[in-house]
Parts: sequence; structure tokens; C-alpha cells
Amino acid sequence: MNTPQALYESSLSSLKLLARGKVRDIYDIDGETMLIVTTDRLSAFDVILPDPIPGKGRVLTQVSNFWFAKLQHIIPNHLAAMTLEQVLPDPVERAQVEGRAVVVKKLRPLPVEAIVRGYLIGSGWKDYQASGAVCGIPLPAGLQQAQQLPEPIYTPSTKAGVDQHDENIPFEKSVELMGQDIAGQVREASLRLYKEAASYAKEQGIIIADTKFEFGLDKEGVLYLIDEALTPDSSRFWPADQYQVGISPPSFDKQYVRDYLETLAWDKTAPGPSLPIDVAEFCAAKYREAEVRLTHG
Repeated sequence: MNTPQALYESSLSSLKLLARGKVRDIYDIDGETMLIVTTDRLSAFDVILPDPIPGKGRVLTQVSNFWFAKLQHIIPNHLAAMTLEQVLPDPVERAQVEGRAVVVKKLRPLPVEAIVRGYLIGSGWKDYQASGAVCGIPLPAGLQQAQQLPEPIYTPSTKAGVDQHDENIPFEKSVELMGQDIAGQVREASLRLYKEAASYAKEQGIIIADTKFEFGLDKEGVLYLIDEALTPDSSRFWPADQYQVGISPPSFDKQYVRDYLETLAWDKTAPGPSLPIDVAEFCAAKYREAEVRLTHG
């Protein structure tokens, strides 16, 4: 399944594998640091699909690194100073993960995914149609699908394991899980990160409809942005020139794959179906386009 263009699963014999997530493989380096490898695996409806999206892991890594640098004045991130060459001195092993691996600080991940929604779409749109609210947050009447919200809203969710589904929770539940101080810091940081990123992205012709952040704490209790940031995997990106209220816009993310999967008689449980080559390649091209627009702006 691995080709020079696609990496479904990394294999680094010089480091101890700690975990394989939906997309990332995590290796132990020492007491302070880890290596995170972003593969080309694709998760849809919380199920890992059997086919990779060629080059996707590199795009996610480069886009995340771009945002980490751009937004570090708001909150520190998990990137460590150690280089990949220091961690993987063997050039053959290093070549397998070059451009898709980062050395990060070991931090304690928080048990909540921090979701910010700036537009009414996806599960939020369904929620609004049924209740006039999104995740319990009341919104004005008469909003349409894909309409920009009066203000971005913060809607945390639980962090599900592989092949499990996240669940939206009220802010009060996040306080129970993390404490008032940290829950408040996470909400404030998430909204600041989203607002600044969305403003920049719009100048590059991309609307960030919603996004998901993850955070962790160091031993002193300092909050860090971890995992990935504002990528086509963790966000809904729309081309601004094709956006209109009332319809679900085309996107730069895996929505194209989701839309294809919705046409199948699949119950959204593992194992996932294989993707036709043209679907995988189209998805890969949209990821690359998003990277170019954002990072070359």
C-alpha cells in the first residue's frame, strides 16, 4: 500500500512506536520529546479508509507548521527545537518521513476537542434546523445554510478513540473535565486563533467555515496548541469565489470524499470502502491547492 507518492503507515525501526491514530503515527524520542509522523491515511465519519490520499500528510504538516509560526503570538505550540536529522540520522529512514514528521514536546493532552464555528453548516446546520440552536447555543431565527454567524461560537466535544464518534458537549461539561481556568483559556484561545486565521485566509480566497483545535499542558500547567492547526483535515475550507448562502459550498477538504461515500450503501462503520483512484486524486489536488493558497499568500 506504500508507494513513493503515498505513505499509509510509517515504519521507523530506530524509534519506539507509541501509537497509531487515525492519521498520525507517534514515536518516542526521549523523556521530553516525541516524533509525530502525519501519514496519508484518511479518516471519514471517524473510520480510517483503506486507501491513502497521496501527499496529504505532507500538506497537513506544512500547513500546520505555517499556522504554528503565524499564530505563536497568541499561544505557544508543541514544536520542539530538535531537528529531524538529529532524531533520524539514517538518511534512508529519514527520507520515508521527510516533510511529514515533526519533533514535538511531550505535553498532557486535554480531553476535549475545541471546535469553533463561524458559519452554519454540517451538524451545526442540522442542529439549528431542529432546535434553533447549535450545541445548545441559541442563534437568531431565519438563518440559512452556510450563512456566516453573527459571531463565531465555541462548541467543544469529547475526544473519541479510533473508529468512535466525538460527542458535542456544553461548555459547562468542559469545565467539569478540565476545570474553570483551563476551560476558559481553551475557549478564549480557540476563538482568537480562529478569528485571526479566518481573517488571513479570507485574504487568500479561502473561507474557514469551522475548525477544530487540540490543546495540551506542560508540567507547569502552561497551555499549548498541539496536534495540527487549521488544516483541510481539521477545518472546513471553502473557496470564497464560489461561496453563496443557502447551499453547501464546494470545499478544499475531505468533504469531496464524504460526499462520494454518502452515495454508497455503507453503514459508516469499519471497515471503510475503497476509494476509486479519481476520487483519491481529486481529493489530493484540493489539499495541495489549499496549501498553496494559504502558505504562498
